[in-house]
Formats: sequence, C-alpha cells, structure tokens
Amino acid sequence: MKSIKNAVLLALIIFSFSCNDEELNTNTPPQGNDPDPTTFSQNFGNEISRNFLGTVVDKNNNPIENVTITVGSSIASTDSNGVFIINNANVNERFAYIKASKAGYIHGSRAVVPSSGTNKVTIMLLDETVIGTTNSGSQETFNLDNGASVSLEGEYIKEDGTAYSGSVDVIMHHLDPEDENMSNQMPGMLYAANSQNEERMLQTYGMLAVELRGSGGEDINLAEGSTAEIRVPLATNLVASAPATIPLWYFDETHGYWIEDGQANLVGNEYVGTVTHFSFWNYDAQFPAVNLCINVVDENDNPISNLSITLTHSNSDYLYPTSSGYTNENGEVCGLVPSNETLELNAYSYDACGSNTIYTSNIGPFSTDSTITIMIPIQDNPEIITETITGNFNDCNSNPVIDGYVNLTYGNQSYIDIVDDGNFEITLIRCAGDDTFQISGADYTNLQTTGEINYTFTTPTTNIGTITSCNDVTEFIQFTIDGVEEHLIIEWIDAYFGENGQTTDFSLNIYAQTNDNFGCFFLFGSLNDAPYIGTYDHLDWNTPGDTGMTIQECNDIADENNNIIYNLTAIGDVGEYIDINFSGDYQDFQGNTHTITGVIHVLRDE
Repeated sequence: MKSIKNAVLLALIIFSFSCNDEELNTNTPPQGNDPDPTTFSQNFGNEISRNFLGTVVDKNNNPIENVTITVGSSIASTDSNGVFIINNANVNERFAYIKASKAGYIHGSRAVVPSSGTNKVTIMLLDETVIGTTNSGSQETFNLDNGASVSLEGEYIKEDGTAYSGSVDVIMHHLDPEDENMSNQMPGMLYAANSQNEERMLQTYGMLAVELRGSGGEDINLAEGSTAEIRVPLATNLVASAPATIPLWYFDETHGYWIEDGQANLVGNEYVGTVTHFSFWNYDAQFPAVNLCINVVDENDNPISNLSITLTHSNSDYLYPTSSGYTNENGEVCGLVPSNETLELNAYSYDACGSNTIYTSNIGPFSTDSTITIMIPIQDNPEIITETITGNFNDCNSNPVIDGYVNLTYGNQSYIDIVDDGNFEITLIRCAGDDTFQISGADYTNLQTTGEINYTFTTPTTNIGTITSCNDVTEFIQFTIDGVEEHLIIEWIDAYFGENGQTTDFSLNIYAQTNDNFGCFFLFGSLNDAPYIGTYDHLDWNTPGDTGMTIQECNDIADENNNIIYNLTAIGDVGEYIDINFSGDYQDFQGNTHTITGVIHVLRDE
C-alpha cells in the first residue's frame, strides 16, 4: 500500500463548502428556475466504488474532531487528528460528493472526479459566527469589514414554508479569489449546470454565503416574492478585466454542484445582484470542460506518487490560469480542464527546501474526457531524491492494526497511508538539505495513537520497523530481530544524557528491562558536539575519543561484526523526548548473524 498526498485532484476540482441545510427547500429556488437534475446527472457516468481519506480543519488549520462525513450512503466521523476514512463508497465515475457537518460550523463539502486509488480530500470548515441580528418586518443591511453586504427586506419563511415572525440572526462569509485559503473553503468544485442544463467549468470573481437563523436556532429563508441584494467587492487588479454583467450561481447542497440563477452587474468595484433564497452565491464566468486523468510513471513504468502537477491554460480569459494537484498512490491525478485548449504541464518536486521543476511539456487539446500517461525520468536526475518508507503498525497488544492510518510529516507536508493489515508504505520526493521526518499512527479499532516519533531517512528505503499505538503510554522501546521476533518495552525505562569523561564530553545512556525472554536493553552512546543530532555507527571501545552507539551485551549483541546504524533525531531537555531509530545486522555471541530494526521514543530523566 502506498501513500496519498494532501490533494490528489487538479485545483479546478477543489475543496468545498456548502450551507447548513441538508435537503431542504431553503436551499432550492422556485422550480421553474431549476435545471433538471435527473438529466444533468447523466454527465456523472456509471456508479462505481471508491475509497476516501480526508482531513477536516478550521480556519487556523487546526483539526476538528467528531465531524460527520457522508459519501453517498456511507458515513464516518473524524478522529482527534481531524482524519476520516471511508472505503468502498458508492459514487459515480465522474462525480463524487463528500459532505462534512458539525454543530457550530457551516456544513462543508467537496465534489471530486474520483481516481482509481485512494481519494484524499481536505475540508476547511467555516464557523457559524453571527455578524448581526434583525427582526421580521424590518429592512436592514449587514456589512462585512471588506465591504461585502446583504440587504434584507424583512419577510421570511421556515423550512416547512410557513411564515416566520421574530428575531433573525445573520451569518455571512465572503470568499475572495485572491485569498490563498479560498481553495480550501469554497463549495463543491467549480462545476456547474448552466441555465440550459449544460455542464460547465467556472472561474470565480468571488463568493458570498448567507445563512439566517430564527430565535430557536432554526433555519429560515426569504419568503416567496421577497428578494435580497448582495454585494461582493472586487480586488483592484480585477476591476479592469471584469465583465459588466456576470452570471450568478448558487450551490445546490442536495446535488453537490453550482446552478446558474440570474446575473450581477458591475457597479464601481462591486458586483451587485438580487437573489430570492440563500445559499452560497458565486459570481462566475463559464467555460466548456472535459475530464482529464494523468498517469505519471518513471522510466521503468513505476507510478510516481505525491508529485506536484500544474496545468497552465492558454486562454487569457481565465483569471487564474494555473491549476495544480498531487498524484495519488497509483501515480494518477484527475480533474476538469478547459476543452479544446493546449495546456502546459509542469511537474515539481515540492519539499521542505522549496520546489524545482523536473518536467515540462505541452498536452492537449482535449475535446472529450481523456486519460494520458507521461514518463518522467528520475533515476539520473540530481534534483530528485525518491524515498520509500515502510514499516509495521501494531496495536498495544502487538496485533497488526486493521483499521487505521499512518501520518508522515516532512517539512510542511503530510503524507497519509491507510493501514488495514498492519503494514504501510509511503513514497515521497525530498530535497538533499533535510533528511528528517516524523511519523504518527492512529488505530481506529482501539482508539489509540502512537504520538509523533522522529526519524532519519536511510535513502532510498527506510524500514522503521514496528510502531505501536498505546495512547496511555508516554514512552517505549520497540525492536524486531530477523523480521519476526518483536520486542516492546513500555515501562521501567531510564534515559540519561550528560558529561562523560571516558571517550567524549557527552554520553547518552538508556536502560530498560524487557517484559519477555530477551532480558534487558542497554544503549550507550558517545556523542558528537552540540547539537548532537546525527547518524552514528557502532562505538569502538578500543578507540579513544570515538563516537557512536552500542546496544550492550545483555541483549546478546556482540561488538564484533556489528553493523547497526543509529539515527539520533531528537534529544530534548529533561522531561522531553529522545528519539532514535536504528537498523542493521550483527553477530550474537555464538557467531550467528541477525538483522535488527527498532525505534526508541523515551523521556529524558536527567
């Protein structure tokens, strides 16, 4: 099983949000204006089964727990990391709709063109902050700090269509297309049914979400025959190119796409429109589109996962001509692209050290849905360091985790791999300047986690052995001998770091008593000067001033023919963590050769 990245679709198939109603008439205009959803759904293709993994965060990118996630008839909840997993969900070949809801937030959603691998999505929920209160029968205008506004006439209805009388709380959000977070906040994907019920791709000049709540917290909307004026400001650099009139689109939360309904006029630096109900409203130009899937492989026809792909459109009418996405574990990225246009494709190795273009070509034009394969040579490219990280993930009883995930963090990027058989494998591209990463695991069955553990790459493959999820365990030592004999130490661990007069100035000592027939664990290290972090080989006791690490003889590990390599990745102050991962081969005292791989995640006592 391979990893998946934060996004697997072109940015035109983007993270999404919708309003705080499910299938209700407050989100639906008069039937005469509504394109036929049954006919439009024929664009979606046949029903298929696909897997989804996602993360839900707030506006500060903090994870949100206990968010209800729905994909078709499948339902899940996010964990303490804001992560959810839904496998074998029934969706369509060209359209999958993922909804997220939690009290206190506007309902979120995302619509994607599902790929054959695991589909990774991120949803940033917007809070339900009330910006003001009015009363039925009163005309009033509400403004945001940036000038976006809504003017209400004062006539409202409940969800059942009966008249509402009383106080009204107003919730409003403006989404600016120049805001870097807009792609994480906007509803659905920029995919729509126009007034002729035709499939269209959108380019937005801005969005406005308005929700109304009654005195009892119930959803209310505009009464039949009542309207509201909405105003959305434009960025200064967009005013000159903005059309005098532009179509208005509302997000249909029931079906998961935008629907054309009216138009807005450019007045000064604002688009002004009139609406008859509330939802997310969008000011967009429309373009014909097709679905494009790109498979990326190396010179040996192996898929390249977690690679950033951008497409730049040649049509100057596009406000934001470049879209982007990441290949999934099958090396695939899918999304909507403008039809009948030549596109410039670039592949990047994004990492903690920046980005480098490693491949460029022109593709297209495409008049129908298409799938293409591009080959990127990587073996002899000095700009690319490909890493594969493998390991085992066990629960606290040393059984393989069958329902969970492993999250690898490198730089500011996160790579998540679903675990259903205790094994994981993550592939990524990194830079030469940073060779450390962190891993944490979550076990859904037992609701336990590992906490975050530091590691160092051992290029090109890093086998980290077994990590264990025990949410009430603060430190552990785990190691595996010959790939089958596993040992886990979770108590009676002492770790010391300080001055040493024997070999070098600083020594590291970790003592532990195992709970099995292995006996004891004693690691001694003579370290380099501060900051001490680095890779150490076997400590030679006969060489004065030598630096390195050694697992002592009580573990039946001899000094001769000892080829164990230790990566010290963290050494905190007292009360903080010392992290070491190690692997290699050694001889026991009977001359037999063994392999070993292990992880040390212990609290420093002195």
